[in-house]
Amino acid sequence: MPSTDPTPSRRQGRGLTVMTTSGWIILAVLLTSNALDWLARELNLRALPKEAPEEHADTPRQKQHDRRQAYIRARTRLHQGHGLCDHALLLGFWFAGGLPWLDGIVRAGTGDPLVAGLLYTGALIFAGQIIDLPFALYATFVLEARFGFNRTTGRTWALDRLKGVILTVILGGPLLTGVLFLFTRFGPGFWWIGWISVACFLLLVQFVAPIWLLPLFNRFSPLPEGELKTLLLEYARAVNFPVTEIVVMDGSRRSTKANAFFTGFGRFRRIVLFDTLVQGCAPLELRAVLAHEVGHWRQHHLLESLLLGILNLGLMFYLLSWCLTSPTLYQAFQVEAMSVHVGLVIFALLAAPVGMVISPWIKWRSRQNEYAADRFAVTTCHAGEALVDALKKLAQDHLAHPTPHPLYVFLNDAHPPLAARIASIRRAMGEFVST
Repeated sequence: MPSTDPTPSRRQGRGLTVMTTSGWIILAVLLTSNALDWLARELNLRALPKEAPEEHADTPRQKQHDRRQAYIRARTRLHQGHGLCDHALLLGFWFAGGLPWLDGIVRAGTGDPLVAGLLYTGALIFAGQIIDLPFALYATFVLEARFGFNRTTGRTWALDRLKGVILTVILGGPLLTGVLFLFTRFGPGFWWIGWISVACFLLLVQFVAPIWLLPLFNRFSPLPEGELKTLLLEYARAVNFPVTEIVVMDGSRRSTKANAFFTGFGRFRRIVLFDTLVQGCAPLELRAVLAHEVGHWRQHHLLESLLLGILNLGLMFYLLSWCLTSPTLYQAFQVEAMSVHVGLVIFALLAAPVGMVISPWIKWRSRQNEYAADRFAVTTCHAGEALVDALKKLAQDHLAHPTPHPLYVFLNDAHPPLAARIASIRRAMGEFVST
């Protein structure tokens, strides 16, 4: 169990870090994971076709394709620039002995290890938010605006950030306090209690989010009476989908991009359509989109995703418990007084490369589920071409990469490339006709 000695080592935070063997290994792992992400994004840029593929037929097609390429390049460079900044600051903070230096400050200010842990993690989270701020502003008001996507006002953007901070404090604060208390009071061997507790908390959030959390950011209105609502509800009844309501979200307040999603459980279940989607798609296309979302529900993809998330959370808690009891990891960051809060931060730094090993397999499963939901839509609404047309419009609307590189897809994409989805849908259409 980590020490809760409130007296920091006098050598903590002085001068540059003397790298241990474990420190060099950690540095190599971090640099390798970052290099792999950079390589995947560079290959993704090179995979951009010079000519617009047929799946993205526009009028004029090539002009829209050039705009898409410019957008993808701009987003990639912003992501890479943000990543370089984050990693440079992280390495500078590490090599300058920042972790033990901050630990010394919070320990000197309080003898309570729980309060020290909250101050320590809170200071680092706040610093991360400040570093992220200029990139978030640039992404919204420069990059997205340049390509005609942004509709967010400065007031809306600021309120969104403020609400996010408040929710983080209200929801995340007690959660962090509970985790710190658990490991400080009972030791890392009780990681499974933290896993179960946090999993239950996240399940509760899944239930209340559609009713209490999402309305803090967007307005949700019932789909108006008319041909579209009748068409969608008739389909839902035909496939025995017990939908509580179909609502329209004011996504256009922030962006021109369209989307749809399924949220909630039991009597809180609802299908959400962005107003931009309703405006941009024909009724048969919207029915096909609804059929795809119903396919996720009927084939238990949401439950599967939830269970995978809980299992992944359990693995993370187990690895955290190991980090908390590994003097080698603390020494790698020149921290001599082991504590729960420093161990938690060290684990967070290592979570990215660990996630690069685990996340691709979860994303692969997600892509398989997207194919399955597409096939469900084809066989139940008998409008495969309408689904193809809707997917094309969504890809054009988002300026999505038409031919992403396989390595990038493997590492990052939860949805298959458009061309692969269209091919799968048309195979399903052929199988459906033949039967």
